[in-house]
Amino acid sequence: MTVDGVGGGADGTFALECHPAGGTHPHAAEACDRLDRMTTWGKDTFAPVPPDALCTMVYGGPATAHVTGTWAGRPVDARYDRSNGCEISRWNALVPVLPGARA
Repeated sequence: MTVDGVGGGADGTFALECHPAGGTHPHAAEACDRLDRMTTWGKDTFAPVPPDALCTMVYGGPATAHVTGTWAGRPVDARYDRSNGCEISRWNALVPVLPGARA
C-alpha cells in the first residue's frame, strides 16, 4: 500500500503480510487482525463507496491511499481518500491498516 498526505511519518509505501503477520507495515499484527475482523464471506472488504451513496460534504484532509495485492484469495486494487463523509468512514474502518488521519 502507498499512503500520502497523512504526515507525521505515516506516509510511504508499506508491505503487509498476514497469516503470519509481517512485512514493512508499522502495525502489521494489528492491521491483520482488523482485516480478519472486517472480512465476511461474499463481501468485498475493500469495496468502494456506492455511486448512489448520499455523503456528507465534509473534507477530511488531503490523505490518499492505494492498496494493491491479494486478500482472502481475491485481488485488491482499492483507492482511498478523505474527500467526504462516506470516504472518511471507509478510511476509518480500515485503521490501523491505513493510518489514522486528522483533518
